[in-house]
Amino acid sequence: MARAEKVATVAELTERFQSSSGAVLAEYRGLSVAQLADLRHALGEQATFSVVKNTLTKLAAAEAGIAAELDGLLVGPSAIAFVKGDVVEAAKGLRNFARDNPALVIKGGVIDGQPMSPSEIARLAELESREVLLAMLAGAMKASGENAAATLAALPVQMARLAGALHAQRDAAGTGQTPTETPNDEAVADTAAADQDQTEE
Repeated sequence: MARAEKVATVAELTERFQSSSGAVLAEYRGLSVAQLADLRHALGEQATFSVVKNTLTKLAAAEAGIAAELDGLLVGPSAIAFVKGDVVEAAKGLRNFARDNPALVIKGGVIDGQPMSPSEIARLAELESREVLLAMLAGAMKASGENAAATLAALPVQMARLAGALHAQRDAAGTGQTPTETPNDEAVADTAAADQDQTEE
């Protein structure tokens, strides 16, 4: 490879490291060209998968400021999945392909500037995708909104009951009765009979 071509390759890799949300390194020894094409298709828009030269990639990683995060990973035949979309979906794609094609071995990587081991990338693949999480969040917000609406709808009824109770309490205070106290029927009859006797006298 000519020097100018090497410089251009390092510059391109550096830009991809810097513009990607993550980079997952893998060993692809034993995979055919057709299988690599299938992997690229499986990743879709979430990531691009490229076979790289270790020496040039080390230079690019150093220029991108992530040499330490990739230390020890750039050995043997190497390829990198540069993640552009959802890192969880990219991790799922790599995991699912590796299940069907054991020749693909995840070596590790860097996600959002943090080094990731193969086991951590596997756990990442178990998470819900961004779309699912957003749908769950929207559902939770909708449920909260419905609860709030029900609470607001109940307020006028509660206020009316409170106003009625206060009114009854004030009336009772004026008559000396408790709000639940009502005149006894026998007392009313006795009072009426006494009034009648006084009238006849």
